[in-house]
Amino acid sequence: MEWITNFLVAAVVAGTPLLFATLGEIITEKAGNLNLGVEGMMLMGAVIGFIIGLKTENAIMALLAAMAAGALGAFIYAFLTVSLKANQNVTGLTLTIFGSGFSSFVGKSVVGQVTPDSIKNFFRPIEIPILSDIPILGKALFSQDLFIYMGYLCTIILTIYLYNTNLGLNLTAVGENPSAAASASINIELYKYIHILLGGALCGLGGAYLSLVYVPAWQENITAGRGWIAVALVVFAAWRPNKAIIGAYLFGGLDIIRFRITNPFISIYFMDMIPYVVTIVILVFIGIRKSTRNAPPKSLGMLYFSEER
Repeated sequence: MEWITNFLVAAVVAGTPLLFATLGEIITEKAGNLNLGVEGMMLMGAVIGFIIGLKTENAIMALLAAMAAGALGAFIYAFLTVSLKANQNVTGLTLTIFGSGFSSFVGKSVVGQVTPDSIKNFFRPIEIPILSDIPILGKALFSQDLFIYMGYLCTIILTIYLYNTNLGLNLTAVGENPSAAASASINIELYKYIHILLGGALCGLGGAYLSLVYVPAWQENITAGRGWIAVALVVFAAWRPNKAIIGAYLFGGLDIIRFRITNPFISIYFMDMIPYVVTIVILVFIGIRKSTRNAPPKSLGMLYFSEER
């Protein structure tokens, strides 16, 4: 039983950066914008969060800097797609390339350096009384660091926001039918900008978890394709934050399974492929099994021109 608990603990830790990135992309796509630049925003958040953490030795400053970096990447995307009406797919892919180059350039001087001890102590595991004593799941879910608890909180807040508030329902209307939403006096561009930037900030936090807690050190391409998995997880979660947390931890388990299997007949490269192969299989399955309940926002990826309504 102990090995199951240890595996679940590791899966939750590995799935946390995926969770933040997936939540960020969900709220972006709810606004009708498909941002394929998740990987780039995660890298921007990871490098800026790490450098600020290294310079200030302050965890809060590092997190705020990571959020700001992710939001900056999202702002570039929003300006090009919302204001200038650029193609969303091309802009998102360009943002990924930009974020990769940005992180390599800015992080060149700190390659190999490790997170300060003050930040490591700030994110040390904290046991929640009573809940952490639950068999198996207690240690996996309630004996973790503050960053992971922030992931739980963000999931709950976004779920309530999207389905139980007027602002969340307005956002859904913007993603489904922006012309109808505009007729109801909803400011489409404002809603898109705010939620795209919020999505970018969450992606930046996902990157910061990698560089400040998960690794914790700076190395180039620290995200290693996790941003692309997050984009796929949005579909897996059917654009629902409460399902995203399940998907993130599932894929976190797939990511660390290679460290648990030491069979000499199984190639390490094959084990590295597993999360991406499963991602493809799930996307194919969802694509074949069409369902209105799991459908994306109807205006997703489409440019909105206010003069056409």
